[in-house]
Amino acid sequence: MAKPDDRSDNAEKIQDSISNTRENIQETNHYLDEHADEISGQEQQNLEHKNAKREKAIEGFEEEYQDEI
Repeated sequence: MAKPDDRSDNAEKIQDSISNTRENIQETNHYLDEHADEISGQEQQNLEHKNAKREKAIEGFEEEYQDEI
């Protein structure tokens, strides 16, 4: 028998995702600051692109969160 669809904690899960994604952005920025002399331009560009994608993901999470509450 299939489990019932329980969405009672969706808002909390979305908030956790937002927090985790923001933390990943901060860690990447810290890495870029601390290792600027050691990383290649390509790696820096890739990490900056990844953070831009994370920012977009946060926007989507926030819209989804608003739908849940």
